Amino acid sequence: MAVGTLAAAPRARLGRAARRAAHLLAVLLLVTLAAAALVDLVPGSPAVAILGPSATPQQIAELDAAYGFDRPFPERYLDWVGGLVTGDLGRSVQSGRPVLATILERLPVTLEIALLAVGISLLVAVPLGVHTGSRVGGPLDRAVTAASSALMSIPVFVAGVVLIYLLALTTGWFPVSGWAPLTDGIAANLHFAFLPAVALAVGETPALLRLLRGDVAATLREDFVRTAATRGLPRRYILFRHVLRPSALPLVTMAAVVFGRLLAGSVVVESLFALPGLGGLALQSIPAKDIPVIQGLVVLVAVAYVAVNALVDLGYTVLDPRTRSR
Repeated sequence: MAVGTLAAAPRARLGRAARRAAHLLAVLLLVTLAAAALVDLVPGSPAVAILGPSATPQQIAELDAAYGFDRPFPERYLDWVGGLVTGDLGRSVQSGRPVLATILERLPVTLEIALLAVGISLLVAVPLGVHTGSRVGGPLDRAVTAASSALMSIPVFVAGVVLIYLLALTTGWFPVSGWAPLTDGIAANLHFAFLPAVALAVGETPALLRLLRGDVAATLREDFVRTAATRGLPRRYILFRHVLRPSALPLVTMAAVVFGRLLAGSVVVESLFALPGLGGLALQSIPAKDIPVIQGLVVLVAVAYVAVNALVDLGYTVLDPRTRSR
């Protein structure tokens, strides 16, 4: 019986991996279909919407032919997906540059801001969540709960404006806007990246903190934790060795969701701090109806969510080995 169980374990893992891969591929299929259909959702002719009412029939016909707006949807979709697989997302209507090169040029800024925001949120949420979860109802717990409730109600643009006033205009510690790439040095880069990342983290930290606090409080009531306490193990060791690890599973999922949301929704912060990221690119492309760039951004966000979900699955197997056999 034990041998059969061991032999079935690899097959179960392969089946689980196949189901997850099928689910992620289905998501990508739906997203690519929706992105390709953006052309058909534009009222009237996409070329007229892009060029404006003063465009001549010849200019409209040339743009339709150049970008395939006049082709049937199935043909256009298959051609676009074929280019997507090979890394060819077409050319921007505005600049004429390859869409993929334009997105990859902007991606590092948004990616860094999102990662920094999640990192700052976790640096604050993990120690406070563990401490307040282990002392529910204590003075610090009440203070942190009240502060998190207040922070959750602050829109990101308000947090950004307050941070600019306090840490840029008043003290001059940080620049109001602009960007320095990593090639200029880590110190210069973080000098520009810190305030936007904190502005994003202000709204995300309370949710992560509350989630971990509740899970820690629930885990502390488990029998294995009580057994560890009766063995005389130090409280700090119990919290960070026996309690934090199982309590961190929902936190990993939430952090991944937060990262995906920040990657897709950094428009406000990037416009406020004048950052050359994907949010700024979206702000330029949407009013100009630059459909190839908009399609590329939609697919990028979908791929990011798929990749993040795959990493979450891997993280689960590391944090909780029991999930490997499910």
